[in-house]
Amino acid sequence: MRASLLLLVISVSIMSSCSNNDTAAKSNAAPSGKKTMIQWIDSARNYGKINQGQKLAVSFKFKNAGNNPLIIESVRPGCGCTVADFPREAIAPGAESEITGSFDSHGREGLQHKEITVKANTPGNGEQQIFFDVDVVKNSGSSNTNN
Repeated sequence: MRASLLLLVISVSIMSSCSNNDTAAKSNAAPSGKKTMIQWIDSARNYGKINQGQKLAVSFKFKNAGNNPLIIESVRPGCGCTVADFPREAIAPGAESEITGSFDSHGREGLQHKEITVKANTPGNGEQQIFFDVDVVKNSGSSNTNN
C-alpha cells in the first residue's frame, strides 16, 4: 500500500514538473499573431570601393517601433557571396538592434548590388528587404602582362 502511494506521489510530481517546463519555454517566445513594426535606421547602404578578394563587414541598424516584442525569425541573403546574422532574442518595444553580415568579393568585379530578406513578426507577410552596394575593384597586381 505504501509503495503504491509513493509511486502515485512520484508520478504526480514528475507530471506537474513537465507541464511547468512547457509553460516556461512558451513564455520566452512571442505570442502567436502579435505583430509589431520595424523601423530601419539604414535599410540601404553604399560601402564604396573595395579590392577584389576582400571581405566586407556589413550592418543594418533597426528599431522596434511597435508595442510588442520584435522577433526576427530569419535572414536570407540573395546569393552565396553574402552571409548574415541576426539577434536571436526578442527586441523590446523602443529598443534598437542590428543585422550583421559579411560579403566575400572573391571572383567578383564591378558594382555589386546585394539584397538580404528579413522575416519578422511584422504586418503583411513579415518580409522586408535590406540592400547594400559595393564597387569591387580588380587588383592591378593580378593581371599578367609581358614586357
